[in-house]
Amino acid sequence: MAGAPLLQVDDLHVSFHTPDGDVRAVNGVSFTVEAGKTLGIVGESGSGKSVTASSIMGLNRIGTATSTGRILFDGEDLLAADDEAMRRHRGNDIAMVFQDPLSALNPYYTVGDQIGEAYLVHHPKAKGTEVRERVLDIMNKVGIPNPTKRVEEYPHQFSGGMRQRIVIAIALINNPRLLIADEPTTALDVTVQAQILDLMQTLQSENGSAIVLITHDLGVVAETSDEVLVMYAGSAVEQTDVHSLFNTPMHPYTLGLLGSVRSLDDDSRGQLRAIPGLPPSLIKPPSGCAFHPRCAFSGEGGAPCTTEFPQLLRVGSTSTFSRCHLPDETRMHLGAQAVEG
Repeated sequence: MAGAPLLQVDDLHVSFHTPDGDVRAVNGVSFTVEAGKTLGIVGESGSGKSVTASSIMGLNRIGTATSTGRILFDGEDLLAADDEAMRRHRGNDIAMVFQDPLSALNPYYTVGDQIGEAYLVHHPKAKGTEVRERVLDIMNKVGIPNPTKRVEEYPHQFSGGMRQRIVIAIALINNPRLLIADEPTTALDVTVQAQILDLMQTLQSENGSAIVLITHDLGVVAETSDEVLVMYAGSAVEQTDVHSLFNTPMHPYTLGLLGSVRSLDDDSRGQLRAIPGLPPSLIKPPSGCAFHPRCAFSGEGGAPCTTEFPQLLRVGSTSTFSRCHLPDETRMHLGAQAVEG
């Protein structure tokens, strides 16, 4: 279908059964990603970002998870696909970069063996020379120096930034059409972070792949993303383009996230404005809006924040969708005011 998004997630719900009750990790999330574009998914720990990514990869199939909704990849519903179909997609059409490269790599095998294995899974008839050439080529593309020597080395012989490049090489060796990056720059220093992000964008421009970038870092979102999905307590609370997110944020939670980050042109010596309180329990979330116990505007103007769960609706004539009971005019005013200082 011409013009259809490469990835379309419709009303995704994911819950995990525990002795204490069901953990509602993802609650009705919907979004699309086009080929060549990057969607940033941002939120605090426990907001449902990584569970959403794992659902796309089909990693929630084992255990106590229950998933409903649709995850369409090029028109195919991945939630309805059988295990064999998911094995064909996983690591081939769809690949994932995990946030901890040390735990993602096997310490007993050389990096060349591990990158090559990712290729052989989907090209079982490939000869040894072909695999080695492919491994050396992808290592060179991700910026690992002297690949003919380092291909025989083990993960512990690489720095954190180089290990992350190896994980990216494993993800990209089959030229996936969709790349999911879950906190790919966590625990890396800012210089290496910039290098990794530049690498992902360069490879995206070469391959035309779509990227879903999971992060808690709004600076990374500003640098890389075309569209942004802000998640809180398993739900999408704001969806918009990256320019609108930073210039006119429309949800109090987004305002809080932006307020907790110091911009480069901010010469204030005051403290960062932390969001008060803690994220809610996903087993027994608060009634009404899940953010209302931490929201500075809860109940303003008689809004039913504590009693009614808000819908995700377009704000006025803007391109932004927000899940909030406050009037459109109030949110647009608050967003403009926050950006102005």
